[in-house]
Amino acid sequence: MERTELEWLIHLIKCHDAELAELKKFSMYYEGKQPLSYMAPELQAELQETVRQVVINWPRLVVDSVEERLDVEGFRYPAEPESDEELWRIWQANDLDGQSQQGHLEALLMGRAYVFTGSRKDDADTPLVTVESALDVYGDHDPQTRELRAVVKRWQEGDVEHAALRLLNANSWWMKEKGQWIPNPDRERDDHNIGSTLVEVLANRPRLKCQNGVSDLADVIPISDAACKSATDMMVSEEYHATPRRVAFGFGEEDFVDANGRKVSAFSRIIGRMWATEKDRKNDGADVIQFPEASLSNFHETIKQLATLVASLAGLPPHFLGYATDNPASADAIRSAETRLVKRSERKQRGFGDTWERVMRNVLRVRDGNWDADARALETIWRDASTPTIAQKADAAVKLFTAKVVPLRQTREDMGYSQAQINRMEEQDREAAQDAMARILAGDLAALDIGPKAPPEPAPKPDELALD
Repeated sequence: MERTELEWLIHLIKCHDAELAELKKFSMYYEGKQPLSYMAPELQAELQETVRQVVINWPRLVVDSVEERLDVEGFRYPAEPESDEELWRIWQANDLDGQSQQGHLEALLMGRAYVFTGSRKDDADTPLVTVESALDVYGDHDPQTRELRAVVKRWQEGDVEHAALRLLNANSWWMKEKGQWIPNPDRERDDHNIGSTLVEVLANRPRLKCQNGVSDLADVIPISDAACKSATDMMVSEEYHATPRRVAFGFGEEDFVDANGRKVSAFSRIIGRMWATEKDRKNDGADVIQFPEASLSNFHETIKQLATLVASLAGLPPHFLGYATDNPASADAIRSAETRLVKRSERKQRGFGDTWERVMRNVLRVRDGNWDADARALETIWRDASTPTIAQKADAAVKLFTAKVVPLRQTREDMGYSQAQINRMEEQDREAAQDAMARILAGDLAALDIGPKAPPEPAPKPDELALD
């Protein structure tokens, strides 16, 4: 049975609300604002505001380490040797250099982000492309085609909640009034009849039964909680370590008061720097002893072990988490340690690249009014996800070019130059070639260091050499 627009709206909002709590949790962990875990409530009540949580923000490190290696540099048709300038113009016009990075970050963090395509009233040649967070958007996949068949975006304006509903053939706008969703009287519905929502999902590690993807923090959060708890305990222990435990004999409750004669808490008695009393050991049996200082190495080892677990789960080199041996690793060893991270980033490029290619097909559909068959074979150009040195990249690229394995343009792409830089280089090559041709036609061969040259003078014979 086909749902009405209102039924679709209510269904999508209900599904979105069911996931919001988990999505917000991932956002809190990335920002380092998560609550302290594993600490007993009694101890929290005792410490109150004395000790703050120490946050070791490994979740941000895990996400950023991959996101920093995901840079789109253009789109190329299979029959063209270079990237398409028109698609790159539209990309730049929508500020997608920055928006794409935010979309990749949201996808790694929350499992998915959404990319909307629409038209502009003031510029028909430049469709509008926006990247949206999973905190605001939810989409329903068609079980047969796996494409989005219904999408809702929600936002708040003052005290009024708004929603935009995208279906295969129409867009509509809604607002909540007296607890009920009604069509927004200020927005006219759009019956475009395209047969697509023109929304694509940047899904992180999607599965056949989980098209919305999963967060890269799912495996890291429990270990991060344990590390934050260990670090916080270490700071509490350090307070005891700085002022070692004391035991007092022969004192009563009345001896532990502040300057105004008010009793102090048990914790204040423990961490007090100086005690003063009129009682003495001889007459009153009063005595104070101090326990020896304790080492904090057990906390250091615990945090180090947890860091090793994070590195193994996230594919991070140990030096990313601040751990290194006494002997610094060589450049080759460092690159070898990054192998899993590089491969993981390349997998992300493949999945996200498919999404950006679909977005570009939607862009062409909005601009031209029909689907471009050639655009189905678009290729996303990514910056190299590895971290080779400039010398290594140059050496490899020059060897391939010299052996005539790749042309000059591909050599420059392998060197990491952007499409704009390569275009400028090619323009300079053409200018240099035209200048050389002009000189040849003008007969200025000497200036070009070409043409016939005078034979070298013969070397003097031995009997012609002057003798001293």
